[in-house]
Amino acid sequence: MKKELFKSLIALKQSEIPFDVIERDLELPINRKKIITIPGVRRCGKSTMMEIAINHLVKDGVSKERILWLGFDDERLTDLSTDEFDEIISAYMELFPNIPIKDVYMFFDEIQLVKNWEYFVLRLYKSYCKNIFVCGSNATMLSTELASVLRGYPLEFPTTTLSFKEFCRFSGISTTDVLEQDKARLRIAFKEYNSSSSFPEIVLTKNKSEQLKLLQGYFNTMILKDLVEHYNTKNIEVVKYFTKRILANLSKPTSINAIYNDIKSQGLKVGKNDLYLWANYLCNIFLFSRISKYTKSIIKEQQSLDKYYCVDNGIRNAVLLPQSNDEGKLLENNVFLHLNRNRQPYEKITYFKENCECDFVVQHDDLVTQLIQVTWTMADPATKEREINGLLEAAKVTGCANLTIVTFDEESTITTDGYTIHTVPAWKWMLK
Repeated sequence: MKKELFKSLIALKQSEIPFDVIERDLELPINRKKIITIPGVRRCGKSTMMEIAINHLVKDGVSKERILWLGFDDERLTDLSTDEFDEIISAYMELFPNIPIKDVYMFFDEIQLVKNWEYFVLRLYKSYCKNIFVCGSNATMLSTELASVLRGYPLEFPTTTLSFKEFCRFSGISTTDVLEQDKARLRIAFKEYNSSSSFPEIVLTKNKSEQLKLLQGYFNTMILKDLVEHYNTKNIEVVKYFTKRILANLSKPTSINAIYNDIKSQGLKVGKNDLYLWANYLCNIFLFSRISKYTKSIIKEQQSLDKYYCVDNGIRNAVLLPQSNDEGKLLENNVFLHLNRNRQPYEKITYFKENCECDFVVQHDDLVTQLIQVTWTMADPATKEREINGLLEAAKVTGCANLTIVTFDEESTITTDGYTIHTVPAWKWMLK
């Protein structure tokens, strides 16, 4: 019975090729002879990334028959046991007896729903096929755990929410050969990008109330499924309140101890160590990323307060009431997401804080390669002075002379104290 079902599912997916999907900037490698895993926040398009890879394979001449896709979230596979995994290979070989298994590209979606799936994938990789792609829900298997169970074999290709360039592509706005009249459209598009969501489904949903419901659903599922269920965590309401406190303090050094004292003063029972664990969990499920203070001392780095950034501005606005002065905070969050999205494995992002502050310090090993300040506008002289002073102090401490201020729409070159500072519009900077 299962073999016939596998045949049906494989053939059905092949009939849908090529898939009607919008290209992303990231491309999965299609001939690395590795197990490719696609971690990322819930609903960011991990399954779509595999469909895009299949489109590229077919475009390059690979026949549809060499594609084996199975989605294990099908209710007919809920009782699948590991003993039945071999039926997948048997089903494919009966469908296409003339195609060697080693020449097949295998895509497994939500395979983590089946217990002990990793033994099947490892055996498959070692004995039969080198082109295996795996993705699934964070509620079942997080990327850190995925690497562990696959014993170092996988290559990770993290997927994120949409970049500004991708947001424009999804919105039908051209970002190539930009003419003067197109710049106004890009400014308007960036303002929307900065204040709304960049989840693919949300961008393609035009009804604002429906967007809000979807985003609130994403948030609740992340907390209830990816965090509470996955880590067997109690105190759901306290977890939600703790998460909202971090969201409210976005882009600022955040004291977990201060949040603990606040929760305690309200008569709520929670251990301080639980809060530190929850902060780790929230980063593990990709809702937040955090950066530490720049210092050459590992001990001081561990003792410093971290700054937290949210995976999506729309999530934050759906959970908290947006404030009129949030534009700069949301811009800084998007600048971090852009830096993090394009970060190389050997790069590290921190923040600088001594007498003055600098929002982002980009390091290549011990060498600081870029210093970045973020502000919505420098029209106020006091704001301009603060941003410049932060860069100058950080430059003197780190020895970096590559200084940038990212604003919404200001562009200039500032020469001061022997340094050159480039002020750039965010919409232009994020299209590079």
